[in-house]
Amino acid sequence: MDIISILQLFGGVGLFLFGMSLMGSSLEQLAGSGLEQILATMTTSKNKALSAIKGWAFGTGVTGIIQSSAATTIMLIGFVNAGIMTLTQAIPVVLGANVGSTVTAQILRLGDLGGGNIVLQIFKPSGFAPILVAIGAFIYIFIKKKRQKQIAGIMLGLGTLFYGMVMMEEVFLPLRESAAFQRLFTSFQNPLLGILIGLVITAIIQSSSASVGILQALSATGAVTYSTAVPIIIGQNIGKCMTILLGSIGAKKKAKRVALSYLLFNILAAVFFTAVIYIIYYTIGIPWFSKQVNRGQIANLHLLFNLIPSLLLLPFTEKLSSLTGKILRDTEEEDGDSEFRKLDALLLQTPSVALRACKDLILSMSERIRENFGLAMQLITDYDESLFARLEDNEAFIDRCETVLSSYIIRIDRRRLTRDNERVVTEILESIGDFERLGDYCINIAYVAREKQEAGVTFSPSGEQEVLDLAGATEYTLETVLRAFATDDRTLATRVEPVAEVIDQMKEVVKSHHIERLQKGICSIQGGVTLFDLINAFERIAAHSTNVALHVVKRVDGDAEFDEMHGHAYDPQSEEFQALYQYYAAKYLDSVTQRGAVLTEEAQEERRVEKLKKDAEKAEKQKKDKKEKKEKAEKEKAEKQEEKKKQEEKKKQEEKKKQEEKKKQEEKKKKDTQAEKTDKKKKQKA
Repeated sequence: MDIISILQLFGGVGLFLFGMSLMGSSLEQLAGSGLEQILATMTTSKNKALSAIKGWAFGTGVTGIIQSSAATTIMLIGFVNAGIMTLTQAIPVVLGANVGSTVTAQILRLGDLGGGNIVLQIFKPSGFAPILVAIGAFIYIFIKKKRQKQIAGIMLGLGTLFYGMVMMEEVFLPLRESAAFQRLFTSFQNPLLGILIGLVITAIIQSSSASVGILQALSATGAVTYSTAVPIIIGQNIGKCMTILLGSIGAKKKAKRVALSYLLFNILAAVFFTAVIYIIYYTIGIPWFSKQVNRGQIANLHLLFNLIPSLLLLPFTEKLSSLTGKILRDTEEEDGDSEFRKLDALLLQTPSVALRACKDLILSMSERIRENFGLAMQLITDYDESLFARLEDNEAFIDRCETVLSSYIIRIDRRRLTRDNERVVTEILESIGDFERLGDYCINIAYVAREKQEAGVTFSPSGEQEVLDLAGATEYTLETVLRAFATDDRTLATRVEPVAEVIDQMKEVVKSHHIERLQKGICSIQGGVTLFDLINAFERIAAHSTNVALHVVKRVDGDAEFDEMHGHAYDPQSEEFQALYQYYAAKYLDSVTQRGAVLTEEAQEERRVEKLKKDAEKAEKQKKDKKEKKEKAEKEKAEKQEEKKKQEEKKKQEEKKKQEEKKKQEEKKKKDTQAEKTDKKKKQKA
């Protein structure tokens, strides 16, 4: 092979990989989020065997669509890491994903079609690749609709993939007569070397479909036999695990067990086939082992090496799960599994029991929120990085609760709901979002504490005490609303809104105090940013607590028309509300207000003098402005009088001028009359 051939080979591999990626991503976009929803929500069943079969089928189908078992498995790692799926649900999907990854090789076997029949020639990759590219490019360029562009992407991807395949074949065909090339492939008959070659190539390009495609292209040279292809394909199945292992870095142990199950499956399959095939080969022999293979036979080997082990291991998914736990020392039950198992599908037909199970799960959710608030406040006052693991586990549980509850409660048989049960369903559906947001703001406080620690920010004594005062009021609000929700206590629920109003007032007072301290050099700007982030989180916790409290009021009162977004448990102007507000203001707000900005007496006196000075300056300015305004008015009046005088003088001048003009005209007229008389007399004398 010369340098041009090597460049063409790399170009063919590049086109192949790009085409496969484009086709897979276009198929995934065309299917939309349904793929994730299927993987996340449709792998459970009361019958464990049926659940495993469904998971296997979905894994096969989804991977067949996106043509990447790595993408499917990384998706599963994300679901398990987030707590959306359990490991037992994920493993059957992993087994199916390995089978789905063989679809590309089955498509590429079309290259074996031959004969002079024009129809068969068109169906060969070299025949329909240009057709697919031409049609796909035309649609992609001239059609603007999103769905048509996605279909065009599939066609372009498939066409490009086959163009890459044809390029690789054209590079490999001259090697048919090369003795050195023949000797190279003869050396691959050593099974260990063949497995190693398949493993390394697949690990480098991170796609078993692509590496199998390269092997299929090589089969056109006639140098590839069963004895060569078998160990390489076995190695390819192990090498494709590299992407999964990289994708699991940084994940929780449960998620890492998904990656480990993928690796174990492919290693067990490799060991099984290597042992069976080569024990038979070295004992009784395999007559067809030295025969040449074509694309279709390579595709079939690839399919069998993934299908048979997946079917054999499918009944033992729990054993495989247990094995991964022992290897990673993670044999404990997943966090929250016992709570989630209470939401049994069989309870959906008995709404009262199902709703009780939902309420119990929300109470577990509440406990995690309460714990996270306490941990977050501990981080503010006494930072300890080790607490973050517990905080994040709780947050994952809270997020998972929202997802599971939302999908479970809408499946309850509405026809069996009593009127009270309908109100409970409404209360839960409207509250779980607020509960999730309460959890978010608790962990936000923890992240602010981390930033405070990393930046070396410290509060002034007065600023720190004000944060603790606000935290105390917020903790009381949180405790009150959680107890009100747990016990359906309307009286407790009505206390939340007044104390939330007090917290809102405290927020403004603390802000103003910080500005005063900032002006006096007691606090820093960076400290102010941290302080404002904290008090905003406290205020949002109080706001979402108010929402939950109003949901409780609506449910207990049975008022379907009650508007929680704009309504109130008490009219803010009512005696009941004002009494509660005054009580909580005295308990929380007054201490913050009275503390002021912890200014010294001299500083306070300075402020008073400064205020007097500013007032005096303001009065002087007002006096000056008034004087200037008066002078301006008098000047304008004098100017107007002067203007009026000028106008009158001008008018007199014009009148005098008119009189003089009139007099001149009369004198002229008189002269003209006299001249006429004189002329007349002269004529008479003559």
